Amino acid sequence: MRYSIKNFLPVVALLLATSCHTPYRLISVDRTRVLVDNRYDAKPDAQAAEFLKPYERQVDEKMSPVVGSTAHPMRASRPESDLSNLLADILVWGGKQFNEAPDFGVYNMGGIRASLPEGKVTYGDVLNVAPFENHICFLTLTGEKTLQLFKEMAARHGEGVSHGVRMAIAKDGTLKSVTLDGKAIDPQKNYRVATLDYLAQGNDGLTAFKSKTNVVSPTGEANDVRHVIVKYFDEKKAQGQAVDSKVEGRVTVE
Repeated sequence: MRYSIKNFLPVVALLLATSCHTPYRLISVDRTRVLVDNRYDAKPDAQAAEFLKPYERQVDEKMSPVVGSTAHPMRASRPESDLSNLLADILVWGGKQFNEAPDFGVYNMGGIRASLPEGKVTYGDVLNVAPFENHICFLTLTGEKTLQLFKEMAARHGEGVSHGVRMAIAKDGTLKSVTLDGKAIDPQKNYRVATLDYLAQGNDGLTAFKSKTNVVSPTGEANDVRHVIVKYFDEKKAQGQAVDSKVEGRVTVE
């Protein structure tokens, strides 16, 4: 006997109807990050380890090269952190490769997925920090939209911003004040911003970016943010310097 979808419609309808009636309801959502390290190797599987050996070598060859060093460990946290400051500064630094001179940079905290160790930093370390296929992006916002952007970052209790930005946020997430290089944001002026293409689309609640103009959004692997970070480390290494960054009051909660 041949059956059509019509034969099963009553059953599907019954299942949907009964599945909608449940004594459970969602009251909250929580999340955390789980560090996957050698604690999970207490009972290694010899057969699995043997299978993975050739792949492990290939991964190590790509991830183990040292790209530079840091002066101290760096991690990301709101409202401001050494690592988020560093990454926002690197976006501004990256402008010179594209004849860009951004007024400031924005790097989202949610896009920073690991910390940097003290001392030697490998390509694998950088990949852990910036694992997504985000590209560097440059765009223009009006002064009005720039103020909106800072208000949206305040509502998120801080994002990574570059040197020269000073934001004061109230505990309820309201923007109390903001200056750039010591000057108030001029609603009549345009501002050039360095950021990630992901944020430039208005993601992570930063909808002011949807009003962007004069967008320069280079594609290609070389313009992936992780490679821009590596280039920055390469430059510092060539200068005999360790990469350094510190919390300096760019974003404060009052």
